[in-house]
Amino acid sequence: MPATLAPAHPDVRTFETTVDSVDGREVTLSKTYFYAESGGQPADRGALDGVRVADVQSRDGDIVHVLDEPPAFEAGDTISARIDDEFRTYCMRAHTASHVLYGAGRGLLADLGYGGFDISPEKVRVDFTTTTDIDDETLVELERRVNRVVWESRPVTWEQRSLENALDDPNIAFNTKTEEGVMADADAIRVVTVGAPTRRGDTGDGGECGGDGPWDVAACGGTHVSNTREIGPVEVLSRSNPGEGMTRVEFAVGPNAVERRAAVKRAALDAAREVGTSVTELPAFVAKLRSDKEELAAELREAKTAMLAADLDSLPAVERDGSTWRVGVVSGVGPNDVGDELQSRVGDGTDAVAVAGEQGSTFVVVATDGEVNAGGVVDEITDEFGGGGGGSPTFAQGGGLSASPEDVAESLREP
Repeated sequence: MPATLAPAHPDVRTFETTVDSVDGREVTLSKTYFYAESGGQPADRGALDGVRVADVQSRDGDIVHVLDEPPAFEAGDTISARIDDEFRTYCMRAHTASHVLYGAGRGLLADLGYGGFDISPEKVRVDFTTTTDIDDETLVELERRVNRVVWESRPVTWEQRSLENALDDPNIAFNTKTEEGVMADADAIRVVTVGAPTRRGDTGDGGECGGDGPWDVAACGGTHVSNTREIGPVEVLSRSNPGEGMTRVEFAVGPNAVERRAAVKRAALDAAREVGTSVTELPAFVAKLRSDKEELAAELREAKTAMLAADLDSLPAVERDGSTWRVGVVSGVGPNDVGDELQSRVGDGTDAVAVAGEQGSTFVVVATDGEVNAGGVVDEITDEFGGGGGGSPTFAQGGGLSASPEDVAESLREP
């Protein structure tokens, strides 16, 4: 049975054909323009004599149409077939857009390889293998070049090449994963070319969009538009790293790209208006906000440190079990902020320093010269007020205490 005619005639949406076989819901035809799922492109949608086609698969050289229900027609009948125009058109645009994106990568990414491809109803993904770090600036440039090629209305063509000739051509991109079925046991392979600009002066960006040569040449068995202008707007959505040395770029085509672009523009305008600047000045404004925030955070840390130092310096001394303690309450800080300052105040007649404070719950921090066991003091406090904690003989802390900092401090003052 012949393979699908979809790649060679992607614009065909309705046709008549003869039924070769019917096996329950599975139907084969004498000829078909339905695209069978392959190479990252999903199967066509549509109907055979009014019965919905749920899936199309290639099995052992046959194109199998899986229907929603067993059909009324039989082998030998002539039937009418309809391919879902909207979904086929979307897949054609999305598939060609992936080739244009790869062509953009040729001019930007080092050691470029093709790692995978997939079309879903919401977005398209292309996996690159490259040694280049695809940062935000590179991602934006990829999108700009793709949309430039769309605008330039470059022709898209396809032809059969001998496999040997194609493999010897360094300009042809191969994705051995997605094109494995195309290349298996074949003497020839289909090559899709996104061509050069059709009008002089189209590449108004210094030749970065391919100059006078083709934009992209790749082995491919999918369906494509005949001109890049049919792709419509392309909006890059994200990048990720699905594996070592691999970068995944996801993008939207057509209505999804239009909606995404509108959402991004709306968000940018709202943000700019909220802070009183323009969209183009927004990055500089945000950078200044971040710098100001970091300066304020540093000033706040210094102020808190100064306040803590003042609080600790003013702690009253008490005698407890023959040792001199300084005990009190601190505010505006957490237990981790207290440690270094507390330990620096042990010595010069002070055997132990203990403070209580509150951060979510009441905590206690104790520093000693070793004569007093700081861990033992914290154990006494948690035995009395609950919570937990621990530490060394010279430094310990506890938290989750079921008492106010003032009550904990009062308990620490008692012999």
